[in-house]
Amino acid sequence: MPNTIARIKKTGKHFEIIVDLDSALKFKKGEISSIEAEKDRIFRDSKKGDVASGSELQEAFGTTDIKSIIEKIIKQGEIQLTQEHREEEKEKKEKQIIDFIARNAIDPQTGNPISPGRIKSALEQSHINIKNKPIEDQMQEIINELRKIIPIKIETKKVKITVPAIQTGKVYGMINQYKEKEKWLDNGSLEVIVSVPAGIIIDFYEKLNSVTQGSALTEEIREEQNE
Repeated sequence: MPNTIARIKKTGKHFEIIVDLDSALKFKKGEISSIEAEKDRIFRDSKKGDVASGSELQEAFGTTDIKSIIEKIIKQGEIQLTQEHREEEKEKKEKQIIDFIARNAIDPQTGNPISPGRIKSALEQSHINIKNKPIEDQMQEIINELRKIIPIKIETKKVKITVPAIQTGKVYGMINQYKEKEKWLDNGSLEVIVSVPAGIIIDFYEKLNSVTQGSALTEEIREEQNE
């Protein structure tokens, strides 16, 4: 992968390093445990070759240890993405979306599966903004937009979830896109019925348990289905 700039602003000053893009992204995600910057230099302006002084580093980072500062810049700062990388990520997510819908959707008018080519064409026509986040977090929004272009029915699982009051703030944004009904209980807990695409139900449960630390109660409503 090409080199790129990672930067951060501290004590009113900008600090930059030049790093391998792929390695920097992996380090930020915790996939690798160490990272190096080109020539082990911390710049104020990398394009001008303006290197930060030791006193500036000490003031901003509390240390002059280059390795430690490089790690802080990548973990806490911004990694400049190349246009090529953005396009690759968009293509990857588009393929994931197409594969998911092709596996889980039918044309309700005919009962037949929807071909990947037809899904791809509908995605292009709808001008959906595929966001840089997990597809399960935007799938419902994408399906709603695709329904404006083609008839589409996704198999869903309907689930009743009871979230303790202390966890409602953390979980509300996650479940809101799948919500059908909600009821706030007298003790502050939230009872909500959601319809989640069957193909991502396991991921949904895992994320729900993670966000609520396993405290949410779930009950699948088998006798009803959402079209």
